[in-house]
Amino acid sequence: MTDIAQDMPWLQRAWQQIQARLAEDRLPHALIINGERGVGKRAWAEAVAGLLLCDRPAKNEADLPVACGHCKQCGLVAAGSHPDVRTYAPEKSRMVKVDQIRALSTFAVASPQVAHHKVAIIDRADQLNINAANALLKTLEEPLADVTLLLLQESGRPVLPTIRSRCQTLNIPVPAGDQAERWLVKKVSELDEEHRPSAEVLAKALMLAGNAPRLALEYVNGDFLKLRDDAFESFRQFMKGQVPVAEAAKAFKAMGLEDSLFLFERWGADLARMAAGGQATDPEAADMLGFLANRNPAWKAHELLDMIRESRAAGVYNANPELEASRLLLAWQALMPRRRRAG
Repeated sequence: MTDIAQDMPWLQRAWQQIQARLAEDRLPHALIINGERGVGKRAWAEAVAGLLLCDRPAKNEADLPVACGHCKQCGLVAAGSHPDVRTYAPEKSRMVKVDQIRALSTFAVASPQVAHHKVAIIDRADQLNINAANALLKTLEEPLADVTLLLLQESGRPVLPTIRSRCQTLNIPVPAGDQAERWLVKKVSELDEEHRPSAEVLAKALMLAGNAPRLALEYVNGDFLKLRDDAFESFRQFMKGQVPVAEAAKAFKAMGLEDSLFLFERWGADLARMAAGGQATDPEAADMLGFLANRNPAWKAHELLDMIRESRAAGVYNANPELEASRLLLAWQALMPRRRRAG
């Protein structure tokens, strides 16, 4: 079984904390794992599940427990088919629904099927609808000795205080740029040479992913980079008054609501940062954002970020991505000097 901290070294500190708590028999019954999108929270949680279920855990050189990788439990975990590990995530909607949490509650009170323990992973605990959150509270309030709940939370997305107060929290950091780059280069080196992206593409993927390596890998292997470039060009043309809002919004619709909001949010945060004298994290957008930052008070950027959060909340109810993009584009356009606004 792969050592998660060797595969993704930036997880080492969080991993060692779990190993130490397990060795001292003080692992909490419910743990919130907080980290940026694409930093490896799900893989980390699955590795924790493997360690908790292993029949014959060994000790490493630091005298901390590690899964043996050979027992029946480790085999089932590695195959992704262990009946005592369940994962609950948003499915057709963008929310974790109450029926899923009721299924989790039933799983929690049942006896383990083949192991001595059970692990339930909620990926994403920040996407519980209100009924699901209330149902989860009942399980959190009555902890059972043979079940561990791992709640994954994306940074900046709130978890209800009533849930947070009943869990311990562990933060997973974004790796430094050189560490993220080494990991990504290693992963793409496994691809056929003709499909291997250039160093420039990898650097751009890491920049857009905020150095979250697994998200950067997703970008490299998918069509996000092209869609993002198309959306950025549409954004620039719209801000200069060269295309109407309906035309510009089509490029964001092609990305989907979540990726569009992620992009708008990044630009909004960069605008706020530059208004305060800082630097943009997206260098390709820096000139435009700098132009806007020099002509608007800083609170305008925070107004934009509030609107983006409203759009994200609306997305829960299957808001129209094109309409949300249009609404946000018009808010961006309002920051332009009047003589340059599109008619």
